[in-house]
Amino acid sequence: MSAEAFTRADGPGRYIVNRVSRGPWDQNSLHARVLAGLFGHEIEIGYAGDGFHVARLTIDLYRLPTLAPCEITSRYVREGNRIRVVEVEYLSEGVSYARGTAVLLKRTDNPAGNVWSPPDWTVPKPAQLPDQRIPSGLANANWEPMWETKAITSRDPQNVGQGAAWLRETRQLVEGVELTPFVRAASAADWTNPAANWGSNGLEFINADITLYLHRYPRGEWVGFHVASHHSADGIAVGECTMYDEEGAIGSSTVCAIAQRRKS
Repeated sequence: MSAEAFTRADGPGRYIVNRVSRGPWDQNSLHARVLAGLFGHEIEIGYAGDGFHVARLTIDLYRLPTLAPCEITSRYVREGNRIRVVEVEYLSEGVSYARGTAVLLKRTDNPAGNVWSPPDWTVPKPAQLPDQRIPSGLANANWEPMWETKAITSRDPQNVGQGAAWLRETRQLVEGVELTPFVRAASAADWTNPAANWGSNGLEFINADITLYLHRYPRGEWVGFHVASHHSADGIAVGECTMYDEEGAIGSSTVCAIAQRRKS
């Protein structure tokens, strides 16, 4: 990855945010996928050792962050032998913009019995699909797309069916730090909002949270999203995607969202 990183470290838990981190809603706002990635990074380096796996990460996005330098604070809520719970918070210029909690579970042997699971999707691999430009409904003159995207199903005003796509990160989250499988998944999970809440007028919902569940981390660079659900009423939407790597399902991501117009 030779492109400019989204952030650079400025001491433990502190980050300088680069302009490439801006999101599609406001030219001076931080993209939620960068915030989610930083939460994932801090949780992984601080709490995920000793065979513990981050099985859930929930993030409450209650204020749109600016591109000012930030600090990620974290603490144990519970440090157990098999279950750890961690709380994280995003602070910038003395203001709290988001909080999150993570549940980490100790890896062990899987039970011997059989349990029903839905079948994996059957779709072309990323190498079999053409590159895709970001859909016009997501585009913004001040925003540069953050993923390499390969569409499995077309998303345009004439096609608002069940969406599916592969995504691959094109930048480091933190300058000089290679992406880990968990951080790839945490960063990508924000894609659930445009994937599940896309409509005939493009994207008109901004998500207020992200909840990521992972029974295993992705293997390889590509993360797949298959829309599992979308429902909305009174300007409030809930959307869900099943997440994949090239070997099969890895978990799911859910968002709640509120009707929103982008600012120029």
